[in-house]
Amino acid sequence: MDTAPEFIRMTPGCGALVRGIDLAQPLDKAATEQLTNALADHGVLFFRDQQLTHEQHKSLGRCFGELHLHPAWPRLVDGHPEIMELYTDENSKRIAGEDWHSDVTCDREPPLGTILRMIEVPPVGGDTLFANMYAAFESLSSPMQRFLEGLTALHDGENAYRGRYADASEEGKTYPRSEHPVIRKHPVSSRKALFVNRIFTTRIIELTPQESDSTLRMLFEHIAKPEFQCRFQWQAGSVAFWDNRCVQHYALWDYYPNRRRGLRVTIKGDVPY
Repeated sequence: MDTAPEFIRMTPGCGALVRGIDLAQPLDKAATEQLTNALADHGVLFFRDQQLTHEQHKSLGRCFGELHLHPAWPRLVDGHPEIMELYTDENSKRIAGEDWHSDVTCDREPPLGTILRMIEVPPVGGDTLFANMYAAFESLSSPMQRFLEGLTALHDGENAYRGRYADASEEGKTYPRSEHPVIRKHPVSSRKALFVNRIFTTRIIELTPQESDSTLRMLFEHIAKPEFQCRFQWQAGSVAFWDNRCVQHYALWDYYPNRRRGLRVTIKGDVPY
């Protein structure tokens, strides 16, 4: 890559638009390091006018780690089990990512990040919101921060996936469940981030059920504050690369009955600490 990419901050909360890079071309070591650091800083990176083949998409993801295979998603690209197809039309009953979450946090090693490229967009709508979990943690009071840092939460795939996909056979199927710290330290930035979400987190281990429900309810409301957010308007050829360790996202389904189609690869992560 001859010139350094330009990072244009989207909002004070999170997100950066990246210019001056063609994701279809192999990333050298310097570019990979720049994107790694920018991802940890901004939480989500956006790219416009990108054209990638399936192999280029996978190669891009592998620059940042081994690719992750989803434990439940039924719609994969033929011959490419690492690529999930996100497709919604007039026959869809639900969509992917319809509440605030980080991807597959029920895994023992939740994904590092996800790279989604949009193929088809509706005439209007279909935006994705992202929220900065560094800011969510840092805006809490000091006593609340200290309280949460000693706690562990259960993330349950059964809660998220059972009965969700009508075209997926679930007979004999089990889904991952894992315990993770409520506050995790990012391995690149070393900043602390809130790490519970509505889709996967079912309880805080050390608290009574009533205490856990009340604490999680407060945190879920806190996570959704607009001050932490940015909103991305997709175009065909747009790519978003988000860091599951420090942001959450929410896909809006405000475009029914129009179609929306995207392809994503996910990068394996490590055990939160």
